Amino acid sequence: MPKKNRFDQRISSIAAAVWSKITQIDELKGQWIAGARLSPQVLGRLKRSVLITSTGASTRIEGAKLSDEDVERLMRGIDIQKFTDRDKQEVRGYFELLENVFDAWKSLKFSESAIKHFHKELLKYVKKDEAHRGDYKRVENKVEMISATGESMGVLFDTTPAYLTPKEMQELVEWTQGALIEKKYHPLLIVGNFLVEFLQIHPFQDGNGRLSRVLTNFLLLKEGYLYMPYISHEKLVEDNKPDYYLALRRSQKTFQSVHEDVTPWLDFFLTIFLKQSQMAVELLSKENIEKLFSQKQLSVWQYLQTVDEATPGEIAEKAKVARPTVSQALDKLLRLKKIERIGLGRSTRYRKL
Repeated sequence: MPKKNRFDQRISSIAAAVWSKITQIDELKGQWIAGARLSPQVLGRLKRSVLITSTGASTRIEGAKLSDEDVERLMRGIDIQKFTDRDKQEVRGYFELLENVFDAWKSLKFSESAIKHFHKELLKYVKKDEAHRGDYKRVENKVEMISATGESMGVLFDTTPAYLTPKEMQELVEWTQGALIEKKYHPLLIVGNFLVEFLQIHPFQDGNGRLSRVLTNFLLLKEGYLYMPYISHEKLVEDNKPDYYLALRRSQKTFQSVHEDVTPWLDFFLTIFLKQSQMAVELLSKENIEKLFSQKQLSVWQYLQTVDEATPGEIAEKAKVARPTVSQALDKLLRLKKIERIGLGRSTRYRKL
């Protein structure tokens, strides 16, 4: 069966539970886009925090031992002697690559050359990987499950043979590019399929897991999920690492069979991303209401929390806020889905959800 048909077949009959998660994610995506805008200062602070958290989490999944505090100190130029050079080199490479993706994703195109460039940047400080940075593997590799202490817990599965890797990667990337342009399938299904297949091929000698998480951020940003830099995807994967390995294994062991089943992986991937999306919208609401509303607008929200419902006139009188300011605050609160409108015209009232 041609590879293109195999990918199509994998994601053409997806369970209702998977579709339910996609629907919820896209509703939250809409809420993020519609919500009041965060200030550049708040966004910058959030992005810096996520870069630290994501770098720590993604490298720990692969066996590194640095805490988020250690990562932050290293990125401020403070050397920490108790860690190996390799750990420190991997952290620096991941941090800088993810930062570049967050800053430049609009101008970058998804392609094999981009994937190879990302790999080269990911490992550019790691001396042991100097010979194969940015090049597909030349010898076989295996996927191992890594424990919290950094020890191997055994081989999960065998990967694509080195001699087949260029062909497999070309076909995967070309199918993914075409599917995203064609829009026959939801982009989350296409991205999810790319990731599970990429990890099955394991195209590089080292760094595949870390690179897959950078590519997750990149592809989801390209598909309009613009909150990727503000809630750490990697941290959620780290917090659910046993389920991550199990989902990969359950899907990948069906590959090359008559009935390939990508549902276990998609269910995990979308569960994690749904949680990330929920956290993003919660963050948006919290940041806007507590930090970005003016003091007068904040008074409107605080008053509505003390009553069952109220008209704009009552709010203006009791909260001692001018009517135009009340209207501005109510509009923001409606968009953030913190309140609801009851009735129309002069009898319109508002209450908190």
